[in-house]
Amino acid sequence: MHSENPFNKEYNFNGLIQSHPKLSEFIILGKSDRKSINFGDSEAIIALNTALLKRTYDVNWELKPGHLCPALPGRLDYLIHVKDLLGGSPEKPISMLDIGTGASLIYPLLATAAFDWNCTASEVALDSLEFAEKLLSLNPNLKTTILRSQRFKSKVFHHVVEKNDYFDVVVCNPPFYKTQSEAEERNIRKNKNLHNTASIAHNFGGHSNELWYKGGEEAFIKIMATESASYKSQVGWFTCLISKSEHVKTLKRYVRKAKPAEVRVVEMEQGNKKSRFIAWTFNTPVE
Repeated sequence: MHSENPFNKEYNFNGLIQSHPKLSEFIILGKSDRKSINFGDSEAIIALNTALLKRTYDVNWELKPGHLCPALPGRLDYLIHVKDLLGGSPEKPISMLDIGTGASLIYPLLATAAFDWNCTASEVALDSLEFAEKLLSLNPNLKTTILRSQRFKSKVFHHVVEKNDYFDVVVCNPPFYKTQSEAEERNIRKNKNLHNTASIAHNFGGHSNELWYKGGEEAFIKIMATESASYKSQVGWFTCLISKSEHVKTLKRYVRKAKPAEVRVVEMEQGNKKSRFIAWTFNTPVE
């Protein structure tokens, strides 16, 4: 985990419970009687996220039932690495576009609270967009995040990026799976490993637009890459998470078809989990 990530240490569960008392319902005793939670329990993860956001950033957060629950340390790690990618000390606040923000609105909330960035977020599901609006109303102390509806599931930037927009960076956590059945099969395997049960209830929830997309993450990122060429003067860096390392080579090759000036793959680690994001820019690197 990035050295600047405040979640890169053991959780102070006593302090977290003070910030969000409901977390106490999910506390279990781990090794040496240390307090912990069952990380396979979605309700426990939601309670932990709520406590972490409140205690660390004074952000009020909740999650619409049945929607994708983010793993908070990993989401912040992505943003910190993106911050490193941008480099320097900008004279004006960073402007970020989050593609497919979901009901959690997690990237804009973290970016505004942790870095004071200006954020715009798009979402194709109207119920998720409505819940994101609710989260903004719960945090009037944060900078306003602009929410935009993406009316077309087959588009990424078209109909979202407006004529006079400029974004220093785009972030995106794309749908990973190709079909609903693939998502359910993977989830059954995960639940068997965690609980020895074949339940199809997703550990962290998730609706169709959050978990699967025709062609999976490869197809989604290919659309991002193709469309990005039309917005090369309006975005500094395009970035997107890649869940499967075996997709990296293919996606790098496809991104290069858009003829960017630079392409990078940034590797990240959170505990035993390895993740990565691809980044590309049409701006010529400064020597």
